[in-house]
Amino acid sequence: MSASSAIAVRDPWALVPSLGNLDAYISAVNRLPLLTAEEESSAARSLRDQGDLEAAGRLVLSHLRLVVAISRQYLGYGLPQGDLIQEGNVGLMKAVKRFDPDQGVRLVSYAMHWIKAEIHEYILKNWRMVKVATTKAQRKLFFNLRSMKHQLKAEQADGETHRNTLTEAEVAQVARELNVKREEVLEMETRLSGGDVALEPQTDDEGETFAPIAYLADETQEPTRVIEARSRDELAGNGITRALDVLDPRSRRIVEERWLKVNDDASGGMTLHELAAEYGVSAERIRQIEVAAMKKMKKALTEAA
Repeated sequence: MSASSAIAVRDPWALVPSLGNLDAYISAVNRLPLLTAEEESSAARSLRDQGDLEAAGRLVLSHLRLVVAISRQYLGYGLPQGDLIQEGNVGLMKAVKRFDPDQGVRLVSYAMHWIKAEIHEYILKNWRMVKVATTKAQRKLFFNLRSMKHQLKAEQADGETHRNTLTEAEVAQVARELNVKREEVLEMETRLSGGDVALEPQTDDEGETFAPIAYLADETQEPTRVIEARSRDELAGNGITRALDVLDPRSRRIVEERWLKVNDDASGGMTLHELAAEYGVSAERIRQIEVAAMKKMKKALTEAA
């Protein structure tokens, strides 16, 4: 039985178990037969010319082992291999859809670019909460710097193997080989060596904790504080004026002299006894008038707010 007939079934994906059992999946795809050049070309033409989805299934199934092999190259980033394989399969299907058998190349060569592109994109989006590579040069550094560092460390003398950072000469070598600036190499090395830090404390302890949120937050721009500041400024200006307007002339003058007046000599307004002498009443009576006036003003300010 030929390879094409071996995987030409109504539901070709039924031959492959779920990625939930990674070992079983890998074992299954490695047992799937490969297509010959003639079978691959015939299936690709059927897909291109007739939209034959069964032919597309044969092309995809016969190259699933390629995705598994490529995914192993990216295990060092700490992401699940099942997720890497799944993203690589998306790239493989994109390659199958765009593959032209008349170009004279095998699908395996054409698909490698699409598989790696999808895996790269997945890693960049999920390796860290904060993106570490956004430009083309940064992507090149991201996927090559780690392996180049390992290669350089392997070439070091035994007494230097403990060193984790690159020397100036090594930075220059990496920049030269990858055709990027040395400053970009240094920046990417710093990004890769740093870890993610939670903005807020990741502990339930009641003791004091110190996290970036404590020094990154600008409390002056926090919405409730902005509203409070505006309300306070309003009350200190127009609000006080409106509150004074509810008082009778004597009460208003007592409040102004006792709380709002500042003389040039910084001595403030008149005392209780000075006001008592002016109005011909006791100092206690002036204090009572002051207390009553403050209550009226407080009520007026509350209603205005």
